[in-house]
Amino acid sequence: MASAYEAPTETAGRWRPGTVRGREGFFRVAQRTDGCWSLLGPEGKPFFAKVVHGAASASPAADRPLPPDSAGRLRRWGFNTLGIGADAGLREDGLVYVATADFAGAASEVAAPGVRLPDVFAADWAARVAEHAAAGCTLHRGDTALLGWITDENLAWGSALPGQPGLLQVCLSLEPSFAAYHAAWEFVLALHGGRLETLARAWGVPVPNKETVRDWTRRDRGVVSRGYLRDETRWVREWARRYFTATAAAIRAADPDHLVLGCRFRRAAPAAVQAECVYPAVDVAMPVWTDLPGTDSQTLHPVLAGEVAWDDPEFQRAPATGPARRLTSVERMLRRARTALDRMARHPAVVGYAWAQWQDAAGAVPPFGRGLVHADGTEAREHTELLAPFNARIENLRRPERVAVPSP
Repeated sequence: MASAYEAPTETAGRWRPGTVRGREGFFRVAQRTDGCWSLLGPEGKPFFAKVVHGAASASPAADRPLPPDSAGRLRRWGFNTLGIGADAGLREDGLVYVATADFAGAASEVAAPGVRLPDVFAADWAARVAEHAAAGCTLHRGDTALLGWITDENLAWGSALPGQPGLLQVCLSLEPSFAAYHAAWEFVLALHGGRLETLARAWGVPVPNKETVRDWTRRDRGVVSRGYLRDETRWVREWARRYFTATAAAIRAADPDHLVLGCRFRRAAPAAVQAECVYPAVDVAMPVWTDLPGTDSQTLHPVLAGEVAWDDPEFQRAPATGPARRLTSVERMLRRARTALDRMARHPAVVGYAWAQWQDAAGAVPPFGRGLVHADGTEAREHTELLAPFNARIENLRRPERVAVPSP
């Protein structure tokens, strides 16, 4: 068996030395000599992942014709990979798939508005995730259809609402039974000479005692001073470092055959989290597709663009001036979607993308849902008629002369 990081022999000369990640004979990722990243299939050929989360087998209804085959639909629309929550039976059709390790349930959980994370400061955190991976990830060793492991799908790294308590403040307000509570106070006091008076001056708020912070959090009053936000960023990054380091090590010990994809981000993640969701812990990250790194970065890491959909009001908003004002909301949505897709396809770090949802949520009003099929199972042509031709030409868009290659 060749080394896990040996350059692909079939395409020698196309890849930068030392950039190939993964085990030969399974999915890998590597950087081309022009700076563009690419997945490699088990046979060593470039592979662009076109993922759909939540794909479900259609259930036949009484006295009605058999519903369309879901795997056949995915192939017809140009998708090649089953995402999170897909029916396991669809794998029998030969589609590539991703798997979820679900580490959040392996440890005590820190939960608050906008926060849902395992307590990575617990003394048994690393042991618990290792045991969890050994029980679940080991079962997938040797499966060449598995692209890689997503560590968790429903983490939340902090409130998106302005003025709400951040992760550090939440942890400072936990009950003492949480390891994160003690770690947070040790962390901030170490930064400020071990004194609450010094901490209060740095944050620009009175902190006579620890209970004061808990009272602010109870009343949803977040500290937003520059001094606090500086400490918040450090704390979030330390949390992310512990999370990605431990989960990646656990996966690789249990299943060294497959890539580590980090966690699913359902909205733009804090920069401190993204800074730790990188190699050597994570092989390919999954940031939200509207929050990709700049193409001029000198340290581009491969990404699978996540949560692709255009139900966000920003895709429909009428501009203040210009001819686009005369377009309908649907026309504006699809025009902006097409532009965003092409921009994503030309990004040198992008090795694939994940459509956010298989079926419209209850209450979604077509054509402004995010499913590839509507609630009644009919095709969402407003999406598929744009995505199918895009999927068919994306490899052409990824040709070296078309990609926005980072400057040297």
